[in-house]
Amino acid sequence: MSNTKYTLKEVTSAALEQEFIDLPKRLYKGNRYWVCPLDDDIKAVFNPEKNKYFADGEAIRWIAYDRNGVAVGRIAAFYDKEHAYSQDYEQPTGGCGFFEAVNDQELANLLFDTARLWLVSRGMEAMDGPINFGPRDSWWGLLVDGFEFQPLYANPYNPPYYKELFENYGFQNYFNQNTYLWRVDDDDINTMIHQRAERLMNTPGYTFDHINMKDLESVAEDFRIIYNKAWSLFTGVTPMTKEEAQKIVNTLRPIIDPNIIFFTYFNNEPVGFFIMVPDINRIIGKFNGKLNLWNKLRLMWDLKVRKSCDRIFGMIFAVTPEFQGKGVESGMIKYVYDTYFRSGKTKYKTVEFAWIGDFNPVMNRMIQSYVCATRHKMHTTYRYLFDRTKEFKRCPRLGFKRSEK
Repeated sequence: MSNTKYTLKEVTSAALEQEFIDLPKRLYKGNRYWVCPLDDDIKAVFNPEKNKYFADGEAIRWIAYDRNGVAVGRIAAFYDKEHAYSQDYEQPTGGCGFFEAVNDQELANLLFDTARLWLVSRGMEAMDGPINFGPRDSWWGLLVDGFEFQPLYANPYNPPYYKELFENYGFQNYFNQNTYLWRVDDDDINTMIHQRAERLMNTPGYTFDHINMKDLESVAEDFRIIYNKAWSLFTGVTPMTKEEAQKIVNTLRPIIDPNIIFFTYFNNEPVGFFIMVPDINRIIGKFNGKLNLWNKLRLMWDLKVRKSCDRIFGMIFAVTPEFQGKGVESGMIKYVYDTYFRSGKTKYKTVEFAWIGDFNPVMNRMIQSYVCATRHKMHTTYRYLFDRTKEFKRCPRLGFKRSEK
């Protein structure tokens, strides 16, 4: 596909795939905040053998070239039927993502048009972007605030002008994803947490504990049980299988620090977790996307021996619905605070809590008011309705039946 200024090529070969991956390395050269993603992480998204979303979906990628044959933009489009036809959506909805481009609205419009028309041909009536062809915890949303901070691992980073490119095309804000910063040495927690946690600890049956690295199979199963109960409230979230849970744990195993992963139990049944990992983006930027054997050794040396990673990625926090509002959230926060962050043992300086959607006011309020963390980044997930006369609606808010008292 082409116009007067640009030509598009579909990614159909290994060489074009590498060009798709290498484009941002050139666009962001000299940017002190951008961290080069690992090539294999991006390739895995578009590999049917590694991405389960291909089971009932499709994905396609394009690269845009200027008149001199220089790559100046890229985009991917995709859908999977399970999410596209979700009962939470008013219309079949696909996605676009992995967008990168020089600052030219004409180029952006060409890329968005191409993705839109491809999705129309697949029966879609709306397009979310920029999102991932996969779970929401990776490559999801457009950075709109916090450009002066380094991104967390697998979190998007982009220049400020992308916001205008999306909104000028007609994308509308579907929801925002907040990232909060908590400084280990300087920031306190709300005194109310101490009080609520004390009441909880006086209730028989509750226990808190770190994970056991010698029994990660049980860790995976406890994680799965809590996840399936707690995150079923969220749009687009499907139940996790035992195999998927074990795969997640196995993937994280090399970087796990058992000191910063906590579970809550009631009468020995798992009811909550607070999962944090060292943020390897503090280390991998120098690898230029290549995680070969030598760089794997460098990563493990920096992580385990030098202990040079000073930032924690607060990946996921959850409490099962029947235990929400009973103080479990406060109990976990206080346990982490007392047993680790104020123990003098930690080498970390900051914790970042990512992906707190604005459709989840309870979690935002808890992170801000109880943990006393400060919002310092925001990503936006946009939606573009193909029928421009249709009323646009933002993502509905989550509501919980109980609240802590």
